[in-house]
Amino acid sequence: MNQREVLKFIGMTPDELEKQADAAMGVLTPTVLQKHYEESVKDFEVDTILKGRILNIVNDDVIVDVGYKSEGVVPITEFWNPAGVKPGDEIEVFLEGVEDEAGLIAISKAKADRIRGWERIITNNKEGDVVRGRVIRKIKGGLLVDIGVPVFLPASQVDIRRVEDIGDYVGREVECKIIKIDEKRMNIIVSRRKLLEEQREEMKKKLMDEIQEGDVRRGIVKNIADFGVFVDLGGIDGLLHITDMSWGRISHPSELVKLEQVIEVKILKIDREHERIALGYKQLSENPWSHVEEKYPVGTRVKGKVVNILPYGAFVELETGVEGLVHISEMSWTKRVNHPSEMVAIGDMVDVVVLNINKEKEEISLGMKQTETNPWDLVESKYTVNSKVAGKVRNLTNYGAFVELEEGIDGLLHVSDMSWTKKVLHPSEMVKKGDKIETIVLSVDPAKKRVALGLKQLQSNPWETTIPEKYRQGTVVQGRITKLTHFGAFVELEPNLEGLLHVSKLSGAQAANPSELLSTGDVVEVEVIRLEPAEGKIGLSLTRVLEHKKKEEGEAAAQPAGAPAEGAAAPPPTA
Repeated sequence: MNQREVLKFIGMTPDELEKQADAAMGVLTPTVLQKHYEESVKDFEVDTILKGRILNIVNDDVIVDVGYKSEGVVPITEFWNPAGVKPGDEIEVFLEGVEDEAGLIAISKAKADRIRGWERIITNNKEGDVVRGRVIRKIKGGLLVDIGVPVFLPASQVDIRRVEDIGDYVGREVECKIIKIDEKRMNIIVSRRKLLEEQREEMKKKLMDEIQEGDVRRGIVKNIADFGVFVDLGGIDGLLHITDMSWGRISHPSELVKLEQVIEVKILKIDREHERIALGYKQLSENPWSHVEEKYPVGTRVKGKVVNILPYGAFVELETGVEGLVHISEMSWTKRVNHPSEMVAIGDMVDVVVLNINKEKEEISLGMKQTETNPWDLVESKYTVNSKVAGKVRNLTNYGAFVELEEGIDGLLHVSDMSWTKKVLHPSEMVKKGDKIETIVLSVDPAKKRVALGLKQLQSNPWETTIPEKYRQGTVVQGRITKLTHFGAFVELEPNLEGLLHVSKLSGAQAANPSELLSTGDVVEVEVIRLEPAEGKIGLSLTRVLEHKKKEEGEAAAQPAGAPAEGAAAPPPTA
């Protein structure tokens, strides 16, 4: 060891040494120097904290003199304010290792700071105390908070509500409560949530004591759901339901508010027992329904926007918060509307007429067709009785056919007005859907929106002309059995003309069953015994059966030539 190193570690300058030597009136021998050196380094034990002085800063290294034979080096990153580091500053460092006499020492300012911070925290704080610090980084399971020493803040203890990304807290100053101190492991766990809960509980008690229904309060939007918004009033959350957010129509609360937004709300209802508060936002402005009757008198024509469509109608917004319903039946005078979407779409601007107002229920009935002329008002003059009209068969029912005269105007052709003589059981026997036909207008009722049509009226009534002449009482004619009933048989005398052969007129067999004597398709000879032109009826009496359809070929072969078949009337004797 040279003299300079010896002088340095014993803490003396050459001048000081010279003065001490002069004072001692003696000479500094190597033995004396070695004694001074040993005394100067005897306190340099590993894992202790030493005081040092900054000698120099080289790039990112800070050279520190701790009074040892060699200097130590500390990275400048271990200083909380690197820009403020300067030579001459006194600092504390932790001695991590001492090498041989000619080597270096390993020191750490960060470890020294941590030990001193831990000692300070243990001395000044206990479990349950509130501390403040800066979040320095995110680690697995939570955050590290610097309160003088790094402490652990679990993710579940960051806030009362679930936090999407706890990393957003990095760099923020937070207040927490110490919930556990482990001196052996030098570990501290803190909770921000517990502190917030205690603070909120105090605020809640104060708020519940002073809050009243009807009050207007400021709050912070803390959660948004489909059904509404939870607003923090300061210690307790109130529910702002979606129906109380706007007088108008909204699909989702996020259309009006966003998270952490400060809003004013009105206290609608307080349930102190269950600590629930119902809030209102729209109630801060006047209800638009207050003057709706004066603004939209019945009969007024207004313009509105289609905001919703349902199977039974469309809702039209006249102004924010005021909607009316156009029922599907009020959309068109003539068009058969199966669904409102055939007439309107959401967002359409439409003209409507106010039909009715129920202010108590906040309902307005609107009409679209009322903005146009009702074509049924013109039907009576356009389709006069006894005039011929052409149309298309639009639909068939059991009782008749609907004939479209023009769009939305149908006439009914009843089965009874299809033929003078044929007994029409279904309109499909006379017309088919899609047929274009000509008819006669029989009657018009605009009030009931009915037009009666006739097909048979295009021809003269044969019951008034040819039938009475051709089928006089006593006339004998031939016909074919078309239908059997328990009371008799219907006989077709000519196409579309039938007469009734009553059971009592079957060869004098009063109680006979017609099916025992006759079959459908039999050709018979009958006598006209009654004619009722006004009723369209002809009464017949059986004279004989000319052709029996039930006769089998085997039976015919077994009979002698010229003999009548069983059940058939014998031919009249020859003259």
